[in-house]
Amino acid sequence: MRPAVLLVLLSLWLYSPVHAQLSPVALTCEHRTNPLGLDETKPRLSWQLTGTGRNLRQTAYQIQTSDAPTFKKLGWDSGKIPSDASVLLPYEGPALRSGQRVYWRVRAYDQTGKVGSWSPAAYWEMGLLSAADWRATWIEPADTVKTGAPAIMLRKPFSITRKVASARAYATAHGMYELRLNGQRVSDELLAPGWTVYSKRLQYQVYDITSQLRVGANVVGAQVGEGWYAGVIGFTNNAKYYGNRLGLLAQLVIRYTDGTTDVIGTDGSWQYSTNGPIRQSELYDGETYDARLSRAGWDAPGAGAGGTDWSAVRVASYPLTNLRATVSEPVRRQEELKPQRIFRTPSGTLVADFGQNMTGWIRLRVSGPAGTTVRIRHAEVLDKKGEFYTTNLRQAKQELTYTLSGSGNEVYEPHFTFMGFRYVAVDGFPGELKPEHLTGVVIHTDMPPTGRFECSSALINQLQRNIEWGQKGNFVDVPTDCPQRDERLGWTGDAQAFCRTAGFNRGVAALFTRWLADVAADQSAEGAVPFVVPDILSRVDPKTGNRDVATSAGWGDIATIGPWTMYNLYGDRRLLETQYPSMKAYVDYIRKKAGATNIWKSGSVFGDWLFYKPHMYSHTEPDGYTNGDMIATAFYAYSTDLLRKAATVLGKTDDARQYGDLFESIKATFQREYVTPSGRIASDSQTAYVLALNFNLLADELRPLATQHLVNDIRSRKNHLSTGFLGTPYLCHVLSDNGFTDVGYDLLLQETYPSWLYPVRMGATTIWERWDGIKPDSTFQDEGMNSFNHYAYGAIGDWMYRVVAGIELGQPGYKQIRVQPQPTDRLTFAKAAMKSPYGDIESGWERKDGQLVVRIRVPANTTALIRLPRAEAGSVTESGKPLAQVPDCRNITPDKGSLAMEIGSGEYTFTYPEK
Repeated sequence: MRPAVLLVLLSLWLYSPVHAQLSPVALTCEHRTNPLGLDETKPRLSWQLTGTGRNLRQTAYQIQTSDAPTFKKLGWDSGKIPSDASVLLPYEGPALRSGQRVYWRVRAYDQTGKVGSWSPAAYWEMGLLSAADWRATWIEPADTVKTGAPAIMLRKPFSITRKVASARAYATAHGMYELRLNGQRVSDELLAPGWTVYSKRLQYQVYDITSQLRVGANVVGAQVGEGWYAGVIGFTNNAKYYGNRLGLLAQLVIRYTDGTTDVIGTDGSWQYSTNGPIRQSELYDGETYDARLSRAGWDAPGAGAGGTDWSAVRVASYPLTNLRATVSEPVRRQEELKPQRIFRTPSGTLVADFGQNMTGWIRLRVSGPAGTTVRIRHAEVLDKKGEFYTTNLRQAKQELTYTLSGSGNEVYEPHFTFMGFRYVAVDGFPGELKPEHLTGVVIHTDMPPTGRFECSSALINQLQRNIEWGQKGNFVDVPTDCPQRDERLGWTGDAQAFCRTAGFNRGVAALFTRWLADVAADQSAEGAVPFVVPDILSRVDPKTGNRDVATSAGWGDIATIGPWTMYNLYGDRRLLETQYPSMKAYVDYIRKKAGATNIWKSGSVFGDWLFYKPHMYSHTEPDGYTNGDMIATAFYAYSTDLLRKAATVLGKTDDARQYGDLFESIKATFQREYVTPSGRIASDSQTAYVLALNFNLLADELRPLATQHLVNDIRSRKNHLSTGFLGTPYLCHVLSDNGFTDVGYDLLLQETYPSWLYPVRMGATTIWERWDGIKPDSTFQDEGMNSFNHYAYGAIGDWMYRVVAGIELGQPGYKQIRVQPQPTDRLTFAKAAMKSPYGDIESGWERKDGQLVVRIRVPANTTALIRLPRAEAGSVTESGKPLAQVPDCRNITPDKGSLAMEIGSGEYTFTYPEK
């Protein structure tokens, strides 16, 4: 054989997909990249796979761990494990120790049995697994907290005489803290230790401080503000809800190259002062900072601490059993925005417009005489006259007050607060205010971006941006309702409505894992789930200390909807197992309330919150009203069915049978009490039909009739919705699931009130709390409850991803994907992409020159079931080839006017005439 022919054959062999190696990438541990400080004693490991060609599958894997990235000495070797699993596989090696760092790597075998190369090393590090590992004690100032008091500074000098090999800081606080070492912050994490049910779950953070230590003199310090622990929280103006003393618990574990270890912990040798520059720092009111009181060097060796106002701390005794390593990613600075314009309002107020409603704060650059005070106020909107509008903030001041030191160019950012704003009003600025003097710093939980959606409509694209910004602005450690007024609480109803959409836009597995644990921790002994988590609203009996927890249908159901959604999005069976007792307790609580009637009377406190034209807490029945008992009974049935499904997944057959029977019993009651033989449902509202259809509460023969009643109502309103927080997330899904996708598009593309695009037309850059937060005449809705950054109505994003673009779940974690776009002639293209646990999924369509072009991407180690709308096999090409000549497309079958088939991983482009 000629050498040239041999060379060609060798090239074909080398680059054939059959021989392409699988390369593991994107290694994570417990949903996070290289996490520091884990409590989980069997951490779960995940990876994605890349390679050349289509139909790439893993048939086996091998994991190795070591105490060093060289892997010269192995701690655990799984050996070759025949399996296609690559998501959330538990570590099965030797028992793990407190503070232990474990390096790990993985390699995969492809469908031919060929093994790929080892992945780059990743790692995880354990936290302190026992209360006995804490050598530090809690320390506090001598006095209790006075609301609006200065932040406290704490410090301790210490010396190092040997070379440091590695060092960690373990820290938490009663309050909100920043840990410092030798004049610098030890981390870019913000608002630590986060907001949890402190009495049961107080998080601690772990920091790598190796590079900040020095041989010789060192100083460790901290600033502690009131935060959620001792500050004012909730619109009831709760102050010092969790405690009336700020405190710090911290220990530095220093390992030297000679094998010895030192521990520097908080104890009676630390000192504190309240005479620093942070004179007041509150979540709602903002921060007052006097730079003349800055004490450069207070947290560094030398004489910088200065003064005689350092006092001995008070050593306190608190149980350490509530300490938990941080589960989710921290809050961090994410991006920066500059003012788009600076102007004077008609009344003369100096205002900067950042062009985007955001959550965070302002970085101020200023120079001027000492004692000059600059005040910065924050607002979301301007009023009809163009004036700075803050009435909707209620009691929250949202102000920064900065007094200059006179030292030249000064730069200031706040510490223990955040604001929701688009506009800032600036008073007292010395000289001319220019864009370079102000920077908007956007903060939120460090959720990795995972999804994107785009189509030919500029308004829909802005809606998608508004949904994303609403999520960023409200996922600040806790999924809150709003970031600006005197509330900012973890409303459970908002979270259950939006959690599916949240998982498309961002990686929220770790955040919801942590927050759902707090949902369970805040449940009452009877199983009731509070309105907000962490729960600061329930009345506490002063004699017993017990909380009188109230719940509401659609809010308490986060206990079932949240875990089931996260299980489906991420394939996290352990989360489902962990939350199962909470799910069961909630359903059993309702079961007891409903009794033999199966009707949960008075179970709906909020109803279909903020539906079309309601009056707050109205007991009348305005247009669009849905009966509260019907809502409660529908959600009772839905949660029961989700519990049944969870029990089935977890192998709890007795529970699955019991709750399956209960669901059928509730369903029969619902039909008897609320459904007529013509398919009309009590209340005759859009939400009534949506819940009944989405929760499978109707007899099969009545579904078409009920759907038609829903469509008739929409048509009678000239293609407008009338749903609130509970009906809106499912509205378009019910339409498309029952053959009326066109009506779903009519609602999505509607531009007048009430609709999703009405706020966009009115200039919104986030999702509003109300459909008409700003009325057509530019006046405002109810000033007492009118946030312009609420994410609940952004749940339409779920329909845009799953129906418009067509990315649908086939199996939990997207191990199998269903791709089924549903185009409309009112758009010329739509496309979406999301990072699943297995890798990037893409689906999109384009109408071009009488052809429909559908582009799909399926990640390695998964398969997809696809449905090409309005296609016939003989007219479809894939990447230019007739479909019959594409072996990667299997089981091609006509299906209800569309063409269904199976495909493996890879990129595909289907083109066919548009009907």
